[in-house]
Amino acid sequence: MRMRPTLSWTPTEDLPPGTADVGPVAEALDGGGVLVLSGAGISTESGIPDYRGEGGSLSRHTPMTYQDFVGGAQARRRYWARSHLGWRTFGRARPNAGHRAVAAFERHGLLKGVITQNVDGLHQAAGSEGVVELHGSLARVVCLTCGALTSRGEVARRLEEANAGFEPVAAGINPDGDADLTDEQVGDFLVVPCAVCGGVLKPDVVFFGESVPPRRVEHCRELVRGATALLVLGSSLTVMSGLRFVRQAAEAGKPVLIVNRDETRGDRYALSRVALPLGAALTAVADRLGVPLDGQEAGAPANR
Repeated sequence: MRMRPTLSWTPTEDLPPGTADVGPVAEALDGGGVLVLSGAGISTESGIPDYRGEGGSLSRHTPMTYQDFVGGAQARRRYWARSHLGWRTFGRARPNAGHRAVAAFERHGLLKGVITQNVDGLHQAAGSEGVVELHGSLARVVCLTCGALTSRGEVARRLEEANAGFEPVAAGINPDGDADLTDEQVGDFLVVPCAVCGGVLKPDVVFFGESVPPRRVEHCRELVRGATALLVLGSSLTVMSGLRFVRQAAEAGKPVLIVNRDETRGDRYALSRVALPLGAALTAVADRLGVPLDGQEAGAPANR
C-alpha cells in the first residue's frame, strides 16, 4: 500500500536555494495524488523556446495581445502569417524525456492530473490523458463570430492554398507558435475566414490580455483541492494564471515542489526547487521510483 507523503510546508520569506536533490519530488510522487503544473520550460528540450528563461523570447518579441488581434485586420494578417509559419515548427516537435516521464507517472497512478500552461500539445503526444490546457491549444481554431471549432490542420491547408509560395525565413519561433517576421516578409498574406459563417478565425488559445475561462479555472482549483501535492515543472510562475494555484496549494498546507533551473515567483511557497534541466531531473525521479519511461508515447508527433 502506497504511503501518503509526510512532506510539509511552512511559510517563509526566505527563498529555498536551488538544489540537485530530487528526493522530495520522488517522495511526493511515491505517495500518489500529485498534481502537475507545467510551463514552457518543459518543452524547451523539444526545440520550443520559453518566454523568460535564458534567451527567452520576451527579450526580443512582444506577443500578440487579444486587443490588438480583434482591433484590426492588419494585426490579424501579421499574426496569421507568423503563426502559420510557426505551426510548421510545432508540427515537427516531439515529446522529450520530461513529457514522457509525466506520462509514465500518470500511467503508474501517481498523478491527480496535469495542468499545462503550454499550447503545444506535447503532453498529450507523450501519452498523458488527464491534461487541462489552461491556455488552450494551437491545434484548434475558433470562430469569434459563430464559435465553430476547426482543426488547425484544416486551417493550415486553406492558408497554404491561399498563400502559395509563402516561404519566408523566420528569425525565431516563440512558445505561442508565433514566428518572428518583418512586415516586409508578411507582405500581402491572405487570411482565410470561417468556412461556416465567414467570420474572424483565432487560434483557440488565451492571448495576452485575455482571461482564462472561469469554468476552466474552477476545474483547476478543484484539482488542486483534491491533490496531495503540487509539482511545478518548467514555469517561472510570473503570471497569475499559474501562480494562483501555487498559492492555493500552499495556503491549504499542501507541499509545493518546483523543478526549474531559474528562480520563480513561487519559490517562497515551495518546499524545494530542483535547479536541473527537466528531462534529467524527471528521469532521475523515475529511476528512483522504478518507473520505466517506455510505452506508446515515445516519439509521437505533437500535432496529430
